[in-house]
Amino acid sequence: MIFRRAIRREFRHTAAGVFVALFAILITMVLIRLLGQAAGGRVPADAVLALIGFGALSQLPVVLSLTLFVAVLLSLSRCYRDSEMVVWFASGLPLTAFIRPVLQFALPLVFVIGAMTLVVTPWANMKSEAFRAELDTRDDTTRVAPGVFRESAGQQRVFFVETGADEEGKLRNVFISSEEGGQLGVISSAQGSILVDERGDRFVVLEDGRRYDGVPGTAEYRVLEFERYSILIEERRAASLTVRAKATPTLELLADRSNRHMGELAGRIGLPVAALLLALLAIPLSFVNPRAGRSGNLVFAVLAYLVYSNVIGISEAWVSQGRLRFELAVLLPHLLVLGVLAVMFYRRLVLSPFWRARG
Repeated sequence: MIFRRAIRREFRHTAAGVFVALFAILITMVLIRLLGQAAGGRVPADAVLALIGFGALSQLPVVLSLTLFVAVLLSLSRCYRDSEMVVWFASGLPLTAFIRPVLQFALPLVFVIGAMTLVVTPWANMKSEAFRAELDTRDDTTRVAPGVFRESAGQQRVFFVETGADEEGKLRNVFISSEEGGQLGVISSAQGSILVDERGDRFVVLEDGRRYDGVPGTAEYRVLEFERYSILIEERRAASLTVRAKATPTLELLADRSNRHMGELAGRIGLPVAALLLALLAIPLSFVNPRAGRSGNLVFAVLAYLVYSNVIGISEAWVSQGRLRFELAVLLPHLLVLGVLAVMFYRRLVLSPFWRARG
Protein backbone atom coordinates (compact mmCIF):
# COMPACT_ATOMS: atom_id res chain seq x y z
CA MET A 1 0.00 0.00 0.00
CA ILE A 2 1.33 3.45 -0.92
CA PHE A 3 0.48 4.86 2.50
CA ARG A 4 2.49 2.27 4.47
CA ARG A 5 5.47 2.32 2.12
CA ALA A 6 5.66 6.12 2.27
CA ILE A 7 5.45 6.22 6.06
CA ARG A 8 8.06 3.46 6.56
CA ARG A 9 10.44 5.18 4.15
CA GLU A 10 10.01 8.41 6.10
CA PHE A 11 10.76 6.57 9.35
CA ARG A 12 13.93 4.98 7.96
CA HIS A 13 15.36 8.23 6.60
CA THR A 14 14.64 10.13 9.81
CA ALA A 15 15.98 7.32 12.01
CA ALA A 16 19.29 7.25 10.10
CA GLY A 17 19.89 10.95 10.72
CA VAL A 18 18.78 10.81 14.36
CA PHE A 19 20.99 7.79 15.08
CA VAL A 20 24.09 9.41 13.59
CA ALA A 21 23.53 12.55 15.67
CA LEU A 22 22.85 10.69 18.93
CA PHE A 23 25.73 8.25 18.43
CA ALA A 24 28.12 11.15 17.77
CA ILE A 25 26.96 12.80 20.99
CA LEU A 26 27.46 9.53 22.89
CA ILE A 27 30.99 9.02 21.55
CA THR A 28 31.88 12.62 22.34
CA MET A 29 30.65 12.36 25.93
CA VAL A 30 32.51 9.08 26.53
CA LEU A 31 35.66 10.49 24.92
CA ILE A 32 35.62 13.66 27.03
CA ARG A 33 35.19 11.67 30.24
CA LEU A 34 37.98 9.21 29.41
CA LEU A 35 40.36 11.92 28.23
CA GLY A 36 39.83 13.68 31.55
CA GLN A 37 40.66 10.48 33.39
CA ALA A 38 43.72 9.91 31.18
CA ALA A 39 44.93 13.46 31.81
CA GLY A 40 44.61 12.85 35.54
CA GLY A 41 46.58 9.61 35.34
CA ARG A 42 43.64 7.39 36.31
CA VAL A 43 43.49 5.76 32.86
CA PRO A 44 46.53 5.06 30.63
CA ALA A 45 46.43 6.86 27.30
CA ASP A 46 46.76 3.58 25.38
CA ALA A 47 43.56 2.25 27.00
CA VAL A 48 41.25 5.11 25.97
CA LEU A 49 40.25 3.65 22.60
CA ALA A 50 39.26 0.24 24.02
CA LEU A 51 37.25 1.82 26.84
CA ILE A 52 35.44 4.06 24.33
CA GLY A 53 34.36 0.95 22.43
CA PHE A 54 33.09 -0.82 25.55
CA GLY A 55 31.28 2.32 26.72
CA ALA A 56 29.60 2.84 23.35
CA LEU A 57 28.40 -0.78 23.24
CA SER A 58 26.94 -0.58 26.74
CA GLN A 59 24.98 2.60 25.92
CA LEU A 60 23.91 1.62 22.40
CA PRO A 61 20.50 0.11 23.42
CA VAL A 62 19.51 3.43 25.01
CA VAL A 63 20.58 5.29 21.86
CA LEU A 64 18.55 2.93 19.67
CA SER A 65 15.48 3.29 21.90
CA LEU A 66 15.69 7.07 21.76
CA THR A 67 16.30 6.92 17.99
CA LEU A 68 13.14 4.88 17.50
CA PHE A 69 11.02 7.25 19.56
CA VAL A 70 12.38 10.45 18.01
CA ALA A 71 12.21 9.10 14.43
CA VAL A 72 8.51 8.28 14.67
CA LEU A 73 7.75 11.53 16.48
CA LEU A 74 9.59 13.77 14.02
CA SER A 75 8.26 11.98 10.94
CA LEU A 76 4.63 12.25 11.95
CA SER A 77 5.05 15.80 13.23
CA ARG A 78 6.40 16.80 9.83
CA CYS A 79 3.34 15.25 8.20
CA TYR A 80 1.13 17.40 10.43
CA ARG A 81 3.11 20.58 9.71
CA ASP A 82 3.09 19.99 5.93
CA SER A 83 -0.65 19.11 6.00
CA GLU A 84 0.00 15.58 4.72
CA MET A 85 -2.08 14.24 7.59
CA VAL A 86 -5.07 16.14 6.28
CA VAL A 87 -4.76 14.24 3.02
CA TRP A 88 -4.51 10.86 4.74
CA PHE A 89 -7.44 11.57 7.07
CA ALA A 90 -9.55 12.95 4.21
CA SER A 91 -8.96 9.71 2.29
CA GLY A 92 -10.64 7.77 5.09
CA LEU A 93 -7.65 6.66 7.20
CA PRO A 94 -8.08 6.90 11.00
CA LEU A 95 -5.23 7.68 13.36
CA THR A 96 -5.08 3.99 14.32
CA ALA A 97 -4.02 3.17 10.73
CA PHE A 98 -0.54 4.42 11.66
CA ILE A 99 -0.11 1.69 14.28
CA ARG A 100 0.68 -1.00 11.71
CA PRO A 101 3.48 0.81 9.84
CA VAL A 102 4.95 1.97 13.15
CA LEU A 103 5.01 -1.62 14.41
CA GLN A 104 6.52 -2.86 11.14
CA PHE A 105 9.29 -0.31 11.51
CA ALA A 106 9.75 -0.66 15.29
CA LEU A 107 9.66 -4.42 15.89
CA PRO A 108 13.01 -5.25 14.18
CA LEU A 109 14.70 -2.48 16.17
CA VAL A 110 13.02 -3.68 19.37
CA PHE A 111 14.42 -7.19 18.81
CA VAL A 112 17.89 -5.70 18.28
CA ILE A 113 17.54 -3.61 21.44
CA GLY A 114 16.41 -6.68 23.40
CA ALA A 115 19.34 -8.78 22.14
CA MET A 116 21.83 -6.06 22.97
CA THR A 117 20.32 -5.41 26.39
CA LEU A 118 20.26 -9.08 27.38
CA VAL A 119 23.54 -10.20 25.79
CA VAL A 120 25.81 -7.50 24.35
CA THR A 121 25.57 -4.86 27.09
CA PRO A 122 26.46 -7.26 29.99
CA TRP A 123 29.36 -8.59 27.91
CA ALA A 124 30.63 -5.05 27.22
CA ASN A 125 30.36 -4.11 30.91
CA MET A 126 32.18 -7.30 31.90
CA LYS A 127 35.00 -6.66 29.42
CA SER A 128 35.28 -3.04 30.53
CA GLU A 129 35.60 -4.01 34.20
CA ALA A 130 38.10 -6.78 33.39
CA PHE A 131 40.14 -4.35 31.32
CA ARG A 132 40.13 -1.75 34.08
CA ALA A 133 41.14 -4.41 36.62
CA GLU A 134 44.04 -5.39 34.36
CA LEU A 135 45.11 -1.76 34.15
CA ASP A 136 45.06 -1.50 37.94
CA THR A 137 47.54 -4.40 38.21
CA ARG A 138 50.17 -2.52 36.24
CA ASP A 139 53.10 -1.48 38.39
CA ASP A 140 54.00 2.15 38.98
CA THR A 141 56.74 2.25 36.34
CA THR A 142 54.24 1.84 33.53
CA ARG A 143 52.47 5.00 34.67
CA VAL A 144 55.50 7.23 34.10
CA ALA A 145 55.17 9.53 31.06
CA PRO A 146 57.79 12.09 29.93
CA GLY A 147 57.05 15.65 31.00
CA VAL A 148 54.03 14.73 33.15
CA PHE A 149 53.70 14.29 36.92
CA ARG A 150 52.19 10.87 37.57
CA GLU A 151 50.81 9.56 40.83
CA SER A 152 51.32 5.90 41.67
CA ALA A 153 48.38 3.50 41.92
CA GLY A 154 48.63 3.47 45.71
CA GLN A 155 48.92 7.28 45.84
CA GLN A 156 52.19 6.98 47.77
CA ARG A 157 54.61 8.20 45.10
CA VAL A 158 54.76 10.92 42.47
CA PHE A 159 56.98 10.40 39.43
CA PHE A 160 58.34 12.88 36.94
CA VAL A 161 60.62 12.13 33.99
CA GLU A 162 61.78 14.96 31.78
CA THR A 163 62.88 12.72 28.88
CA GLY A 164 61.64 9.24 28.03
CA ALA A 165 63.77 6.17 27.55
CA ASP A 166 66.39 6.44 24.80
CA GLU A 167 67.91 3.64 22.74
CA GLU A 168 69.81 2.39 25.80
CA GLY A 169 66.66 2.44 27.94
CA LYS A 170 67.84 5.41 30.02
CA LEU A 171 65.44 7.95 31.51
CA ARG A 172 66.74 11.50 31.88
CA ASN A 173 66.20 13.86 34.86
CA VAL A 174 64.08 11.65 37.10
CA PHE A 175 62.14 13.03 40.08
CA ILE A 176 60.39 10.87 42.70
CA SER A 177 58.49 12.09 45.73
CA SER A 178 57.13 9.75 48.41
CA GLU A 179 55.59 10.06 51.85
CA GLU A 180 55.61 7.42 54.56
CA GLY A 181 54.93 7.73 58.26
CA GLY A 182 54.65 11.51 58.04
CA GLN A 183 58.15 11.77 56.57
CA LEU A 184 58.68 13.17 53.09
CA GLY A 185 61.30 11.73 50.76
CA VAL A 186 62.39 13.44 47.55
CA ILE A 187 64.78 11.86 45.08
CA SER A 188 66.26 13.48 42.01
CA SER A 189 68.77 11.99 39.63
CA ALA A 190 70.34 12.72 36.28
CA GLN A 191 69.24 9.44 34.74
CA GLY A 192 67.62 6.14 35.55
CA SER A 193 66.41 2.86 34.10
CA ILE A 194 64.04 -0.03 34.76
CA LEU A 195 65.52 -3.32 35.99
CA VAL A 196 63.80 -6.69 36.39
CA ASP A 197 65.66 -9.22 38.55
CA GLU A 198 65.65 -13.00 38.28
CA ARG A 199 62.61 -13.29 40.54
CA GLY A 200 60.60 -10.91 38.40
CA ASP A 201 60.73 -7.98 40.84
CA ARG A 202 60.89 -4.56 39.19
CA PHE A 203 63.29 -1.84 40.30
CA VAL A 204 63.82 1.76 39.32
CA VAL A 205 67.61 2.18 39.21
CA LEU A 206 68.68 5.83 39.57
CA GLU A 207 72.18 7.16 38.91
CA ASP A 208 74.03 10.32 40.01
CA GLY A 209 71.46 11.91 42.24
CA ARG A 210 70.39 13.02 45.71
CA ARG A 211 67.81 11.98 48.26
CA TYR A 212 66.22 14.38 50.75
CA ASP A 213 64.41 12.99 53.82
CA GLY A 214 62.62 15.01 56.47
CA VAL A 215 59.39 16.17 58.06
CA PRO A 216 57.50 18.90 56.19
CA GLY A 217 57.47 22.22 58.08
CA THR A 218 60.78 21.59 59.87
CA ALA A 219 64.40 22.36 58.96
CA GLU A 220 65.65 18.88 59.88
CA TYR A 221 66.39 17.19 56.58
CA ARG A 222 68.91 14.54 55.71
CA VAL A 223 70.67 14.79 52.35
CA LEU A 224 72.19 11.72 50.75
CA GLU A 225 74.18 11.74 47.53
CA PHE A 226 74.43 8.53 45.55
CA GLU A 227 75.93 7.13 42.39
CA ARG A 228 73.43 4.30 42.12
CA TYR A 229 70.12 3.92 43.94
CA SER A 230 67.51 1.18 43.46
CA ILE A 231 63.86 1.49 44.43
CA LEU A 232 61.71 -1.62 44.57
CA ILE A 233 58.34 -1.18 42.94
CA GLU A 234 56.13 -3.35 45.11
CA GLU A 235 54.14 -5.76 43.06
CA ARG A 236 50.56 -5.94 44.12
CA ARG A 237 48.42 -9.00 43.88
CA ALA A 238 46.17 -9.12 40.87
CA ALA A 239 43.12 -7.02 41.52
CA SER A 240 40.05 -9.13 42.14
CA LEU A 241 37.31 -8.53 39.60
CA THR A 242 34.16 -7.46 41.39
CA VAL A 243 31.33 -8.39 39.08
CA ARG A 244 28.56 -5.86 39.34
CA ALA A 245 25.00 -6.72 38.45
CA LYS A 246 25.23 -4.71 35.22
CA ALA A 247 28.13 -6.91 34.09
CA THR A 248 26.48 -10.20 35.06
CA PRO A 249 25.20 -12.34 32.14
CA THR A 250 21.44 -12.67 31.94
CA LEU A 251 21.48 -16.43 32.50
CA GLU A 252 23.37 -15.93 35.77
CA LEU A 253 20.79 -13.35 36.84
CA LEU A 254 18.08 -15.96 36.32
CA ALA A 255 20.07 -18.59 38.21
CA ASP A 256 20.79 -16.37 41.23
CA ARG A 257 17.47 -14.75 42.06
CA SER A 258 18.77 -12.27 44.61
CA ASN A 259 17.11 -8.87 44.94
CA ARG A 260 20.04 -7.13 43.28
CA HIS A 261 19.99 -9.48 40.29
CA MET A 262 16.22 -9.38 39.95
CA GLY A 263 16.32 -5.59 39.91
CA GLU A 264 18.89 -5.63 37.12
CA LEU A 265 16.82 -8.19 35.19
CA ALA A 266 13.72 -6.01 35.50
CA GLY A 267 15.65 -3.10 34.01
CA ARG A 268 16.90 -5.21 31.11
CA ILE A 269 13.43 -6.47 30.29
CA GLY A 270 11.95 -2.99 30.60
CA LEU A 271 14.19 -1.31 28.02
CA PRO A 272 12.97 -3.09 24.84
CA VAL A 273 9.36 -3.01 26.06
CA ALA A 274 9.69 0.72 26.71
CA ALA A 275 11.14 1.23 23.23
CA LEU A 276 8.08 -0.38 21.66
CA LEU A 277 5.56 1.52 23.77
CA LEU A 278 7.35 4.83 23.19
CA ALA A 279 7.18 4.27 19.43
CA LEU A 280 3.39 3.82 19.73
CA LEU A 281 3.13 6.76 22.12
CA ALA A 282 4.78 8.96 19.50
CA ILE A 283 1.72 8.58 17.25
CA PRO A 284 -0.70 10.70 19.35
CA LEU A 285 2.18 12.84 20.69
CA SER A 286 3.14 13.90 17.17
CA PHE A 287 0.00 16.02 16.67
CA VAL A 288 0.91 19.57 15.66
CA ASN A 289 -1.48 22.36 14.85
CA PRO A 290 0.09 24.06 11.79
CA ARG A 291 -1.29 27.42 12.93
CA ALA A 292 0.08 27.08 16.47
CA GLY A 293 3.53 26.58 17.95
CA ARG A 294 5.62 23.65 16.76
CA SER A 295 7.58 22.90 19.92
CA GLY A 296 4.83 22.10 22.40
CA ASN A 297 4.54 18.43 21.49
CA LEU A 298 8.32 17.98 21.47
CA VAL A 299 8.62 19.34 25.01
CA PHE A 300 5.86 17.03 26.20
CA ALA A 301 7.47 14.08 24.38
CA VAL A 302 10.82 14.72 26.08
CA LEU A 303 9.12 14.93 29.48
CA ALA A 304 7.23 11.69 28.77
CA TYR A 305 10.48 9.92 27.87
CA LEU A 306 12.27 11.17 30.99
CA VAL A 307 9.39 10.24 33.29
CA TYR A 308 9.06 6.78 31.75
CA SER A 309 12.82 6.11 32.03
CA ASN A 310 12.90 7.33 35.64
CA VAL A 311 9.93 5.16 36.59
CA ILE A 312 11.70 2.09 35.19
CA GLY A 313 14.88 3.06 37.05
CA ILE A 314 12.99 3.58 40.32
CA SER A 315 11.24 0.22 39.93
CA GLU A 316 14.61 -1.46 39.33
CA ALA A 317 16.06 0.18 42.45
CA TRP A 318 13.06 -0.83 44.59
CA VAL A 319 13.38 -4.45 43.50
CA SER A 320 17.09 -4.37 44.38
CA GLN A 321 16.19 -3.01 47.82
CA GLY A 322 13.43 -5.59 48.33
CA ARG A 323 10.70 -2.93 48.41
CA LEU A 324 8.90 -4.11 45.27
CA ARG A 325 8.21 -7.51 43.77
CA PHE A 326 9.92 -8.40 40.52
CA GLU A 327 6.62 -9.11 38.72
CA LEU A 328 5.21 -5.69 39.63
CA ALA A 329 8.39 -3.94 38.50
CA VAL A 330 8.18 -5.68 35.12
CA LEU A 331 4.48 -5.00 34.54
CA LEU A 332 3.42 -1.87 36.42
CA PRO A 333 5.38 0.89 34.57
CA HIS A 334 4.38 -0.46 31.17
CA LEU A 335 0.73 -0.94 32.13
CA LEU A 336 0.64 2.70 33.21
CA VAL A 337 2.04 3.78 29.85
CA LEU A 338 -0.46 1.54 28.06
CA GLY A 339 -3.23 3.32 29.96
CA VAL A 340 -1.85 6.73 29.00
CA LEU A 341 -1.55 5.52 25.39
CA ALA A 342 -5.19 4.41 25.31
CA VAL A 343 -6.34 7.73 26.76
CA MET A 344 -4.39 9.74 24.21
CA PHE A 345 -5.72 7.71 21.29
CA TYR A 346 -9.24 8.15 22.71
CA ARG A 347 -8.78 11.91 22.88
CA ARG A 348 -7.62 12.09 19.28
CA LEU A 349 -10.25 9.71 17.87
CA VAL A 350 -13.34 10.60 19.92
CA LEU A 351 -12.86 14.10 21.25
CA SER A 352 -11.50 15.41 17.93
CA PRO A 353 -14.05 14.27 15.35
CA PHE A 354 -12.09 15.71 12.44
CA TRP A 355 -9.39 13.03 12.79
CA ARG A 356 -11.80 10.10 12.79
CA ALA A 357 -12.20 7.90 9.77
CA ARG A 358 -14.88 9.10 7.40
CA GLY A 359 -17.40 6.64 6.09
